[in-house]
Amino acid sequence: MTLFDLLIDFHKEAPRQGPGSPEETRKAIYLLGIENQTNLAIADIGCGTGAQTMILATQLQGQITAVDLSPIFLDELNQRAHKNGVAHKIQTLACAMNDLPFQEEKFDLIWSEGAAYNMGFQDAIRYWKQFLKKGGFIAVSEISWLTHSRPEALTQYWNNAYPEIDTVSNKIRVLEENEYTPIGHFILPEYCWTEHYYQPMISRFDTFLEKYDHAPFVVDFVQSEKEEIIQYNQYKEYFGYGFYLATK
Repeated sequence: MTLFDLLIDFHKEAPRQGPGSPEETRKAIYLLGIENQTNLAIADIGCGTGAQTMILATQLQGQITAVDLSPIFLDELNQRAHKNGVAHKIQTLACAMNDLPFQEEKFDLIWSEGAAYNMGFQDAIRYWKQFLKKGGFIAVSEISWLTHSRPEALTQYWNNAYPEIDTVSNKIRVLEENEYTPIGHFILPEYCWTEHYYQPMISRFDTFLEKYDHAPFVVDFVQSEKEEIIQYNQYKEYFGYGFYLATK
């Protein structure tokens, strides 16, 4: 089993695969001002099991293409869509986010919560731009520094985990340099990490270890997840997720 397979198996039944909440997804939609637009073509890239996809489907008028590399995540998303009565608004696509099959300028809105890091923020927004209509919107949540300076141990941890972590102002600068016009941004509140992501994760650790009979590679995987939680609890004033909204 690869690390990717292990990640999928651990997160497939989770409410969501990263920090966030229905309230913050709705807030981003409100700030874009698109609730009353019709016939929207929407791409939800790196959708996971679809926590935010369900909100997009209920709040917006249009069709959503939900993209994820994992068919297992997409199967769960389809089940949720049927349960929530929005399956007719969602089409799933198992595909890498850096190798999309879409025609240019297909979408009015490109959405990605907590997934752009798989490509790197700059590469992601630069590559996805070709699929966005002129005047279309992009909404991306991305790990960001919340202060100019921070403890060296924390800097080393995130430079190893994700070297593209940067300040909010520099994330906005990257958008501008890639010919987007920023509309706004906000920082996800603490409960998006604790209540909606870490607490459900913690509740799965013991069962997951038992499932694999405490195999060393699974123990290491769980320990790495625990280490991230420790880093957040200790240093949460220094980093968080920024939700970045812009237009092409």
